[in-house]
Amino acid sequence: MHDAEGRRGQAISSLISQDCIVSGALARRSLLFTGVKMGSFSSVEEAVILPYCNIGRSARLSRVIIDSGVRIPEGLVVGEDPLLDARRFRRTDNGVCLINKAMIDRLIE
Repeated sequence: MHDAEGRRGQAISSLISQDCIVSGALARRSLLFTGVKMGSFSSVEEAVILPYCNIGRSARLSRVIIDSGVRIPEGLVVGEDPLLDARRFRRTDNGVCLINKAMIDRLIE
């Protein structure tokens, strides 16, 4: 079932620590620390994901640093709309977004 096109987890030019699950997801040029779980159809690119984060199904994250223990909601897109990113998260002039739990909690409220 999971050995089908689009359902295989892939890590390309990335470092993946122990106890990570990249289930039907894509990590490209990224660093995933211990215990990171990526849901099906999610992707991270040029990302640093600190320990025990959970990336929701179908989320697309580019050029992000995610603080420890953060749960990214299903379908969240970061790194494609600079103005929206700057309103929701801490964004550097170079386009890197820092995401912490408080920022995600404000999105869900």
